[in-house]
Order: sequence, then C-alpha cells, then structure tokens
Amino acid sequence: MILPNMNYAELKDSYLFFNISKKVKAYEASRPGVKLYRMGIGDVSLPLADAVIKALREGVEDQAQARTFHGYMPECGMPELRATIAGYYRGRNVPIGDDEVFVSSGASDELGDILDLFDRSNAACIVEPAYPAYVDASVIAGRKIVHLPTCEENGFLPEPTADLDADLLYICSPNNPTGAVFSRDLLKKWVDYANARGAIILFDAAYEAFIDDESLPRSVFEIDGARTYAIEICSLSKTAGFTGTRLGYTVIPKELTRNGMSFNAMWTRNRTTKTNGVSYIIQKGAMAVFTPEGQRQIHENLNVYKNNAKTLMSALDDAGIWYCGGKNAPYIWMKCPKGMDSWAFFDFLLNEYQVVGTPGAGFGACGEVFFRLSSFGNPDDVQEAARRLRNL
Repeated sequence: MILPNMNYAELKDSYLFFNISKKVKAYEASRPGVKLYRMGIGDVSLPLADAVIKALREGVEDQAQARTFHGYMPECGMPELRATIAGYYRGRNVPIGDDEVFVSSGASDELGDILDLFDRSNAACIVEPAYPAYVDASVIAGRKIVHLPTCEENGFLPEPTADLDADLLYICSPNNPTGAVFSRDLLKKWVDYANARGAIILFDAAYEAFIDDESLPRSVFEIDGARTYAIEICSLSKTAGFTGTRLGYTVIPKELTRNGMSFNAMWTRNRTTKTNGVSYIIQKGAMAVFTPEGQRQIHENLNVYKNNAKTLMSALDDAGIWYCGGKNAPYIWMKCPKGMDSWAFFDFLLNEYQVVGTPGAGFGACGEVFFRLSSFGNPDDVQEAARRLRNL
C-alpha cells in the first residue's frame, strides 16, 4: 500500500497571495481603467544589467558551436563561478574557499533542500514574522518547529534566550518581511548560542546587497566562530534581478562537522545525487554579475530600489506612522494606523488610495497589525503611491 507523506496534511493553506489577487481582481472589475499602485510585490521591476545580457547571449552562442558547446554542468557549479563567488566574499574580508561555495537554481530551493542534511529530530527555530517557506519546508520534513515571536518593542530583532530549545536556527538579515537588519553584536549572540548548544544557523542572506551601513554584517561568516556553526544561503534574485533567471549559492565551510561527518561533503553528495547542475548559459550570465562593470550596473539598479524605499519612508514619516526596515533593506514594515488589522488596512488602502501592499498576517501571528511595503516597484508608481500614503 502506497502511503503519502502525511506531513503535507499538516500544512496550513496559504491564502495570502490568493486573497490579494482575488481582492485586486474584484476591484479592477468594479472600477475598470483605474490604475493601481502595487507596493506589495517582492519581484524586481528593472531589467537585467547589460553586462549580464551580453554574457547570456555569449552563452547561447557558445551552445551553437561544437567547439564551445556545454552539456551537463558540474552539479555543484562551474569551478570558475564558484571561485568568482568565493572571491566576492574574500573581497569583503570574509575568507571562503572555492569548494565551500555551491551554485544553485535559487535560494528558495536551497532553503528547503538543505534540511536533507539534518536528522528529523532536530527542531527548527523560526523567527517570526517570517518568510513562509521556512515553516512549510520544516512541516513537510516532519520537523518540530519552535516559533520565536518578535515585536515592535525589540524592532523585530530578537536575542536568543536561555530557554530556547532548537537545533536549527533560521535567521534572515536583512529580513523579509520586516526589513530589520541584525547588528554585529546581536548576530554574535546567536553564533554564541549556536556554539553553546551545538546548533546550526541557517542564514538567509538574499538581501545582503542592500546593506550600505558598513557596521552591519552582510554575511554570518563575518562573525567569529560562525564557520563551525552556520550555513549561508544567498541569491542573485534581488541583487542582480535574477528572479526569472534563477541562480543562487550556498556556502558550507569545511569546518562544519557533527558526529564525524562533514556537512560540506554531505552537501556535495546531495547535489551530485539530486541535481544535474545549473544551466551553463545562466552560470555564464552570473559570472558577469561579479565583474567590475557588472557590479557597477547592478548597483545602479539597486540604487533605484533604495531611492524608492527612501520615498516611501519619507511619506510614512510625514504621516506619523511607525515602521522599521527601508534602510539597508528593500522592505518597509509599517504599523497599520488607527488599530486596524492588516487585512482591514489592505482593503482600506486598495479602495481609498488604490495602493496595494501585503498584509502582515500572511507572515505569522506577529504580523496581524503590520503591513509590508516593497521598494521593488516602478519609481513613478512609487512616487505616486507615496503621495497618497501621506494622506494617511
């Protein structure tokens, strides 16, 4: 008798984006021709940098010639790209070996797949509000989840507590959805907790390129002791606009071992068993991201999103509304005015101001009275949305 993975029955239905889409479609049907200003999307709006497009085209041409054609790629990534990404870290004084970098098809894939490395008995701590995939991946794996709530009072940046009982620690900084960024001292407290317990930090660094403040860590491996207590997962989706192109990378230091087993070696075996590597063409494009010209161009795009965030923050400042994020992060986490819950505020913004955001309730119970605004929209739309938000 075939038995399904019954853990799927434990998943809570995710109505967040379904309900957003349903409400928006109903509004558009009732008021045809009315423009909506979409500040909820977590997708980028600017095209890929010219340097990346040029490299992608070169990759396509390579595949058209027998002399330069590439079939299956190394499962852990092209050696040249692994070396380039490791060099990107070393350029920030973070010593990473080439063979400690694993190229993937995106951070979302890795955040779920990485759980293969750990026994099911290992409990996962999820700092909430949280990216929903952390919870869902752990539920699918049949793993115990320890929910660590945060709040306005601690800026949605918690410290580990003595009674915290977890083995895997999901930390996202800059955070999605709150935009909060861990300081060096606070991240050191988490590394020290992991050290004392023997736990492992799963550090989601997907938004590291938005950090401008040099006092803030962009990698967990900037913290002493992290190489034996952390794995870092990163992505080019927001850094370089690869949301539709798909490429990320995972860093697993060779010092990270438990019970005589190397997680670096285990992940190598996992990838060579479960994947056939990322497309040569996409990896070719990714190589261009890390060139001097590629870095210049992607930072031009990042500056557009950063300026969008400043525009939205200015509007909320004028409206006298509490928020965190926006600085060093692409998301702004605002408190709903007048005691509204996040879905009531969604309806209010949509119907009264034609602005669409993301209700905080979709990220866990801690988000019930908060609302996420994204800086990834078209700059003209952001300017108009900000003008409307000032009326709050």
